[in-house]
Amino acid sequence: MSNLYGVLPVLEAIKAGGRRIERILIADGARNDRLRELIASARQANIPVRREPRAVLDRLTGKANHQGVVAIAAVIAYADESILLSRITPETLFLLLDGVEDPHNLGAIIRAAECSGATAVFIPERRAAHISDVVVKTSAGATEYLPVAKVTNLASLIEELKRLNVWVVGVEQSARTDYSKYDYRGATALVFGGEGRGLHRLVRERCDTLVSIPMRGRITSLNVSVAVGVVLFEALRKRSQNK
Repeated sequence: MSNLYGVLPVLEAIKAGGRRIERILIADGARNDRLRELIASARQANIPVRREPRAVLDRLTGKANHQGVVAIAAVIAYADESILLSRITPETLFLLLDGVEDPHNLGAIIRAAECSGATAVFIPERRAAHISDVVVKTSAGATEYLPVAKVTNLASLIEELKRLNVWVVGVEQSARTDYSKYDYRGATALVFGGEGRGLHRLVRERCDTLVSIPMRGRITSLNVSVAVGVVLFEALRKRSQNK
């Protein structure tokens, strides 16, 4: 079991119904409209709700910002890579993360990906952040809806995607092509590197094309979660225009 905390993550977990929630704990004295909505949703789903001293919730979450609510819930299951690859359509938009290690970045990326309509996120098994209580909280509940798969080798996954006629677009600051000039129509996989180092050489070399986000200020790069949001919503805009 895991400790799921924060109003939005717990509320979305109740609504999604994708994993078992054993019980929900509400801090004594915590009262607001969103908590009332959460409690009503929990009772409708027959999930036990009880009040506890705030210190109990602090202990369960390591004094994280739990917003007065903690759910004792089953751990989120990773998606099956083979199933995701078997369901590719011209509308598919995959997101591949090449070594994002900060759980807050991973959570923010999953949130942006779900909001933009991405199909799934792929992360490496090693040297990368994985789904955790922090990731779930930062995603604001997006982890309840968006499939996330772990893969042993990202470069091999890219080769398989290309075999399945998915166009693989790497986002690299040194690339000459402006991300806003790319079309993004058809099945596409966007590849982003980890914090500080960008794409690994083997991953970069296997991409079909590379694009970059032009910088106009004195700082030469964006946080990876911001960069993901910029490119994903440009892809969404382009795809909407072409329908």
